Amino acid sequence: MSGFLEIRLPDIGGATDVEVIELLVRLGDEVRLEQALMSVESDKATMEIPSPAAGRLVELSVAEGDKVSEGVLIALLEPSEAVGQLPTLDSATADADNQVKSETALTMPSSRLSDRYSGAGTGNQNAVLSASTAKGSSSLDEKVPPYSSPSIRRLARELNVYLPEVTGGGARGRITRADVMGHVRGMMQARRTTSSPENGSNGTVLPGILPWPKVDFQKFGPVERCELSRIRKISGANLHRNWVSIPHVTNHEDADITDLEIFRMQMNAEHAKSGIKVTLLALLIKACVAALKKFPDFNASLDGDYLVLKGYCHIGFAADTPNGLVVPVIRDADQKGVMDIAGEVSTLAAKARDGRLTADQMSGGCFSISSLGGIGGSYFTPIINAPEVAILGVSKARHQMIWNGEAAEPRLILPLSLSWDHRVIDGAVAGRFNAYLASVLADMRRAMM
Repeated sequence: MSGFLEIRLPDIGGATDVEVIELLVRLGDEVRLEQALMSVESDKATMEIPSPAAGRLVELSVAEGDKVSEGVLIALLEPSEAVGQLPTLDSATADADNQVKSETALTMPSSRLSDRYSGAGTGNQNAVLSASTAKGSSSLDEKVPPYSSPSIRRLARELNVYLPEVTGGGARGRITRADVMGHVRGMMQARRTTSSPENGSNGTVLPGILPWPKVDFQKFGPVERCELSRIRKISGANLHRNWVSIPHVTNHEDADITDLEIFRMQMNAEHAKSGIKVTLLALLIKACVAALKKFPDFNASLDGDYLVLKGYCHIGFAADTPNGLVVPVIRDADQKGVMDIAGEVSTLAAKARDGRLTADQMSGGCFSISSLGGIGGSYFTPIINAPEVAILGVSKARHQMIWNGEAAEPRLILPLSLSWDHRVIDGAVAGRFNAYLASVLADMRRAMM
């Protein structure tokens, strides 16, 4: 077997004839160093056997249900590096021994669990708690911990599955990977049943609300069913939560941006060679920064009975994409000039359209702007982007005749719609915020005061 690395069962605490309860890899798989190959079970603990090297599996010498002991050949590996550079079998054995000790330390006999869990099992079976549970990161219900391997418990943690609710289909009621995935599919199906567009719900039923009407639309004419995009599913759930959880109030204001538009055109003319175009949004972000500094309660988040006032100014803006709405965030907008903000807005908007935004580029916002200026409309009620406490809606600017004291003159008017969380902000403060913002947009020099 020259060129192949023999993987043998390491010392597992002196136990013999332990059962292979689960194979975690398949023949031909590429495995990483320390990747779990299989799970075995003794009368004391369940443990995973790691690979002592990286490479490709060319032979699996055991199957589920086999009895194995220390030194038994379990697999052949074609290493991805020279064998001389690989860890020795002794070092791999020591690592596996440490893992056994770690798993055994997390073992709690069922006799002890019976005091904590109702209906605790009998016999000599030991219940192995996952590391996350032992550290207190997961709460334990009044059920017996399930009969499962460490890999299955890890999978359950990753999928946020509570194992005592899963029915084991393996030997002696053991929970397998197929059982976990089947449980997840069942939960998703149940959720679709209660949260589908036909039911008009996110799975929660509000008291006194009638069920969503079920209609066979095909009775009335041809129809087409189109699945919502991933972004719409995520944003829809967030928007529903924000709308029903936050007491929204919306104030409307008109801002005279006649001079601001002249200033914007001048800036674009002066910086034509830079390739950066100053949009109204960039100026709005700068004006909002000034308003947030003057009214710090708007630059905050509610955390239980506490208001978290933020010493930074990250402004999010709604970006329309083919797959739905996303909100990129301009970090530290208070420390950037209009040209810098304009360039960053352009870059983030392009990434949004291409679906290349990262999670970090959409997180940390203090205040959001949703603009319909390029589409139309007069006023609307934007939904607050939790955990923020306010959002500014902007509609299409229009020319309007305004009396200046002597005569009517045409002015460019920008409709503003400010939605705010009434748990944090009062109407008077919201009115002042809107009025101040309108004054800054009328004369950007106020942003420097």
